Amino acid sequence: MEPCGVIGGGAWGTALAAVMAAKGHHVIHWMRDAGLVQDLRETGENRRYLPGVRLPSAIEPTTDAAGLFACRIVFVVVPTQALRPVLNELRPNLADAATLILCAKGIERKSGMLPSRVVRDILPAQRLAVLSGPSFAADVVRGLPTAVTLAAADAEHARELAQVISGRSFRVYHGSDVTGVEIGGAAKNVYAIGCGALVGKGLGESAKAALMARCFAELLRFADRFGARPETLMGLSGLGDLLLTCSSEHSRNFSTGLALGRNTDVSDPSGGRLAEGVFTAPVLVKLAREHDIDLPIARAVDALLSRSSTLDDVIDTLLSRPLRAEHERTVQG
Repeated sequence: MEPCGVIGGGAWGTALAAVMAAKGHHVIHWMRDAGLVQDLRETGENRRYLPGVRLPSAIEPTTDAAGLFACRIVFVVVPTQALRPVLNELRPNLADAATLILCAKGIERKSGMLPSRVVRDILPAQRLAVLSGPSFAADVVRGLPTAVTLAAADAEHARELAQVISGRSFRVYHGSDVTGVEIGGAAKNVYAIGCGALVGKGLGESAKAALMARCFAELLRFADRFGARPETLMGLSGLGDLLLTCSSEHSRNFSTGLALGRNTDVSDPSGGRLAEGVFTAPVLVKLAREHDIDLPIARAVDALLSRSSTLDDVIDTLLSRPLRAEHERTVQG
């Protein structure tokens, strides 16, 4: 089989490298951290992010990006805020015929762009797809059943990629709604912080269920404004990812919310791992304001993170909102 590439040495990049190696591909796994590369080579494990998991020998960890040029599929698994500088750096090492599969879940803070738009800025002719859905790297790398969504503008291209990536326990559904998949992956991180804060505050299971339902309503409202298909958001990359991220302490974003709810330090609630929702919240709220979309829960999360409101204040604000029909369309309040 042709070699494939993975950009990014974190847990999710490592898990995807393992998925492709298990299918028989030689995997060029590029990362900037030479120390991490050396440890991976010596131990066969990513002890920093996925300790205790032996990785396939077909994975080649490296700081040399030259090998990526031979890859026709390259997974880009870096945080959204690092996507632009990383792709600018690696641009000479990416073949024109390669497909970049974007795995970042967020919105670029400075530009307000989704990851696919960032790629178009840097590599306008590059073929690309996005991969998202309810998935923890630790589950995937251990071969536990997981289902995700892959979207590309060309539906047939998405189908072909799904066939290449899917394995016995890693099931990839496919579609063509790139925007819907990206919005679902980005917004759910913000709402996971809110759900974590509610749990940390001890407000009960009933409140948690209600909040998750209203978060999903906001997600649908925002996605609809940007042309996403509702059925995409009702699938794995929307509702599925929201349910997982908003209910598990394995989620970095949920853990950040827990710290907020317990009134503890949120500077490092996830052991040094990135909580993307912290960066996404202000830009999500800014875009909603610019496009007259009512996102009261997202605004509340942003207020908590910016310290402009306390948790008690945002709870009072949300509970005092006027009663209305459940499915009533609203604009920015």
